[in-house]
Amino acid sequence: MISASKLIKASYYAGKDFFRPPLIEVTRSSAVAVMVPIRSLGPSHSEKIVRHLLSLSLADRYLRFGYAASDEQIERYVTGLNFDRDEIFGIYNRRLELIAVAHLAFAVEPDFTSCAEFGVSVLGHARGRGYGARLFDRAVMHARNEGVHMMFIHALSENTNMLNIARAAGAKVERDGSESDAHLRLPPADLDSRMTEMVEEGLAQTDYKLKVQAHHFWSFLRMMQEVRSGMRDARDRTSS
Repeated sequence: MISASKLIKASYYAGKDFFRPPLIEVTRSSAVAVMVPIRSLGPSHSEKIVRHLLSLSLADRYLRFGYAASDEQIERYVTGLNFDRDEIFGIYNRRLELIAVAHLAFAVEPDFTSCAEFGVSVLGHARGRGYGARLFDRAVMHARNEGVHMMFIHALSENTNMLNIARAAGAKVERDGSESDAHLRLPPADLDSRMTEMVEEGLAQTDYKLKVQAHHFWSFLRMMQEVRSGMRDARDRTSS
């Protein structure tokens, strides 16, 4: 878990990249490890969550849901998300594409209210940057602050990436044929976990707003360039 002071410092350096043209993607794994803005997603993000999940290949859908979910099943899943009870986290790139999504589902049974289940998906072109692990850390911190004592992950045994994330966090993994269950006992919340979550969410909100502004800026600039190009073409045709 990154401390609040390091998050603030990292946000300063990350902010320098916001207004670079979105056509230029620079991958810096070390920077990703330092600062990955993860924000809570609400109902207004449902359309982008659907778009994210629909972009998954059939193999990725199989690993995420335990079956090769169809487009209709994915749409029903998103429609059924309970944003009031559960927590949905996401990572946006500079093109405002939702490249990674995590679902922290809180137990509804009265005897298991201190438990939560974690699921995550990352688009193929964004893999290998530690986004799944960062989302898991973010979910663990939120779960602690909500009084959750046990985090569960139910995954296919072949979903080694997800199970490795759980093992790295200290979870106990039990395999039952084609499926595996991992459970991680969480320490109680403390001042650091509460303050860090508050700072992380604030920085993620700011990050998203800056990305929206940058997206609008470059869209406006492209439109003006197209208008000027059209005017030059018209002038050339008139003079010829």
